[in-house]
Amino acid sequence: MGTLYIDRKDLYIKTDGNALAFYINGVREGIVPIAPLKRVVVIGNITFESLVMHKLALENISVIFLSGKRARFCGMLHGRLHNNGMLRIMQYRKSLLPFALEISCELVSKKIQAQAALLKEAIERRPDLRLPLTTAMKVLENMVPTIDSEDPFAIGRLVGLEGGAAASYFQAYTTMFPPSLEFNKRNRRPPEDPVNAMLSFCYTLLHFEMVREIEVIGLDPTIGLYHQFEYGRESLACDMVEPFRPEVDRLVWQLFRDRVFTERDFAEDDERPGCYLKKEGRKRFYELYEEWAKEMRPKFTAAVRDLARRIMDGQDPVPE
Repeated sequence: MGTLYIDRKDLYIKTDGNALAFYINGVREGIVPIAPLKRVVVIGNITFESLVMHKLALENISVIFLSGKRARFCGMLHGRLHNNGMLRIMQYRKSLLPFALEISCELVSKKIQAQAALLKEAIERRPDLRLPLTTAMKVLENMVPTIDSEDPFAIGRLVGLEGGAAASYFQAYTTMFPPSLEFNKRNRRPPEDPVNAMLSFCYTLLHFEMVREIEVIGLDPTIGLYHQFEYGRESLACDMVEPFRPEVDRLVWQLFRDRVFTERDFAEDDERPGCYLKKEGRKRFYELYEEWAKEMRPKFTAAVRDLARRIMDGQDPVPE
């Protein structure tokens, strides 16, 4: 077990030797050993003894705090991070140089190619959708050769190109889902249908998977190369998730395609507009997401380490 998901109201957690002990109304419900953990995801109103936070920090276990139904990010706790000041100095310097444009073009190119690959995969499973899927796939494939890292105005054009690619892609992607899900376009804040709710949930988890990798290696997650600095935003994490977004899209498509989740697993919020995954559905989702994430995390780590190495002009970003 590398990740522990805690999503239960009125839970009280304290340490018991090298384990976490869980209590409800003073009654012990179970324990989880700390040793196998690398991350803990906390959703909703949970009470921790301070010793739990101390223990997790000492063991370098990351804790991500999300709000209840909508899984809105609230904060993250780490243990000791890598103290590589030179890596951050080089990152700040190169964020203002042509290096940023080079990386940005690579990230967008990889994302568009991955989107086209997913549509190609969908054509094989849904030949009845060949026309809309093929049309969008061709648009995406034709965009890739137009990405030019030598163009001094490329960042602005790159943003426009990526937006155009997203419009064509999602126009086709929406056709891959049954009409009963009412998934007609990509929307968020709040998501208005089950597919958008699941996409947003997965994108949130993906984003903070990447924040963790970035901070652990010693980079500054707020200083992006493609996404410009915006107060309070982890712009570098926004950069690094771009090529992996189509992998999330594939996961979400599979979950609905195989009817692991249906519209019955979702509900509308009575207090504020939007759609969210019900609690019973979240319980099943965490296990499925974790299976997917175990395969993807080595790729996340490799992508961040490769970026750090390039920032350091080929030197190992984490010297012994």
